[in-house]
Amino acid sequence: MFDIGFSELFLVAVVALIVLGPERLPRAARFAGLWVRRAKAQWYSVKSELETELADEELRRSLRATEAELRAARAQLHQGGQALQRSFAPDAAAAHSEPTPPERTPPGPAEPGPSEPVRRDPQPGDAPQGDPDPDAPERREPGSPPPERRDPDPAPETDPGHPGDPPPGQHVDGASDAPPRVRVDGR
Repeated sequence: MFDIGFSELFLVAVVALIVLGPERLPRAARFAGLWVRRAKAQWYSVKSELETELADEELRRSLRATEAELRAARAQLHQGGQALQRSFAPDAAAAHSEPTPPERTPPGPAEPGPSEPVRRDPQPGDAPQGDPDPDAPERREPGSPPPERRDPDPAPETDPGHPGDPPPGQHVDGASDAPPRVRVDGR
């Protein structure tokens, strides 16, 4: 903007020293510095306010565009819902016009009832009756005792030790593996 170099600034300082004198020059320099700082602060304030306003306007535009997209999506969903209702309306009218009660027949003497288990003989296509699948639920006859359950990973047995051994966690000299106790009051 301005083509001011070191030589021009030096010339201005010499002229100011001659015009103002050595007594008033420091006070004038402080006054000029104060006004320069105020001008910079005002410029940055205006600049940040302008950037904030521009960002707010951009956000408003983006919000309006999103609202328009939402309205269009809502209208499309509403139309799709109406089309589905129209396609199911003839089926629903036919279903309500001819009510048919479900047919139920009581179990006869040849058919097992709900409390009697169904038994049948094994057929040639049935799976072999070897070891049952361990993850499958167990089947048993009503009234039979429950089967024994085996623990898949039994806990290892502990060594009872010898009669003269100290209890676990303590050493022969009476020391313990536990950390020492510390009193709260500092004693």
